[in-house]
Formats: sequence, structure tokens, C-alpha cells
Amino acid sequence: MKLLFDENLASDLVRTLADLYPGSTHVKNIGMMESDDAKIWAYACDQGFVIVSKDSDFQQRSLVLGAPPKVVWLRVGNCSTSEIEKLLRDHSVELHTFESDQLTSLLVLS
Repeated sequence: MKLLFDENLASDLVRTLADLYPGSTHVKNIGMMESDDAKIWAYACDQGFVIVSKDSDFQQRSLVLGAPPKVVWLRVGNCSTSEIEKLLRDHSVELHTFESDQLTSLLVLS
């Protein structure tokens, strides 16, 4: 499972979560910082990524367009990178199940 972390999340998550989500990247690593959501969406779709964001824009896009790509919406407010890492670690089974579920396009974690 490859995650594409949105700009509102720390790029360090790619490294700290590599054991659970190999092949993941951050929009900064692919030159897409400050890109509009449509470009990030298209990239994730073309490259087989699941978008992870704290931004409700991707949640709304997911509800309108469905998958691919799938979206993980983190509804956690202002918190540390280590708290985000813990959340994604604690829900890794749920995330991997979500990826293979053909009927679900959005996973909300809080």
C-alpha cells in the first residue's frame, strides 16, 4: 500500500512509516507542493497511491468522484507528527483492508 501524503502533513512520515507503507511519498518529494487538488488527485490515480490528508477538500472530492484514488481523511486537528504516525500505525490493518475494499473510497480516521 502506497500512501501519498498531502502538504498539510510532515514529509518525515514517508521515512517513519516505510516499514508499513513501502513506496509511499509526500507531495514535496514529487514536486507537487502547492499543486491544486486536481493534479494531486490525477497523480495518485495514475500511480496507484492512496491520498492521506487533513484537508476536507479531498474528502469532498472522494464523495463526488469515488475511487480511484482512495482517500484517508485524518480528522485530528492540530497535532504532532508523532501522533499522526501513531494513528497510521494503530490503524494499519484497517488501512490495508480499506485499500482492497472495492466499494469504499473514503476512510476517516480520528
